[in-house]
Amino acid sequence: MKDQIKKFLNEEQDPKAIEKITSKLNDLLMKNEEIGYIGVQKKPAITVFPDSIVLTNKRIIICQPKNLGLSMDFVDYTWDQIEGTFVKENILGSEFSFSTKTDMTVSIDYIPKTQARKIFTYAKEQLDVLKTGSTQNPVTAPEEVVEEVEEIETEEVTHYAEIMPATSNYAEPIQENTAPSIEKSTSELTQDELFAKLQNYKKLLDNGLILQGEYDAFKKEILSLM
Repeated sequence: MKDQIKKFLNEEQDPKAIEKITSKLNDLLMKNEEIGYIGVQKKPAITVFPDSIVLTNKRIIICQPKNLGLSMDFVDYTWDQIEGTFVKENILGSEFSFSTKTDMTVSIDYIPKTQARKIFTYAKEQLDVLKTGSTQNPVTAPEEVVEEVEEIETEEVTHYAEIMPATSNYAEPIQENTAPSIEKSTSELTQDELFAKLQNYKKLLDNGLILQGEYDAFKKEILSLM
């Protein structure tokens, strides 16, 4: 017996039927098409020419002998035509059927239960391969490139006038981005006014408006007058 049909005889398929089918299919298979499983009818009465079902990696082929086995009809359905597959186990064998996307149902009965299960499993695998292959690299419209502008949260800077407490008979305007300077009239201020002025510089330092070195210089000069 040919090695190419031995792998299809694991579930008690009729060797003669398998050999006849494979010899006919040699001229029908497409490029890169491989037979995955063959199921053969086994009716209660002796059937000389049973129907068969062939599953390949590309399609399902129904094989029906005609004219006392002298000829054979082939009807095939590619996997992308098939909507779903079904198995119904009966007392005498099983019925394997499948539906197409055109709402047509095709069935073959009296398939031995083990063969029917293998057919059903192989069919599910092929449909899953088809489904996975169609969703792995989907063709999608190019996405519009939107440049995202990051919003940086900034802390509101309070104007100097809002953080400097008022002092009696004294107001020292301070310009933004300009470090405060010690006026000549500083020596004329009272102890309380000098202390208030030092507190103002400390607030400016805490708010990051002057540097530590500038504050230290102001503090040193004010303390020398107190």
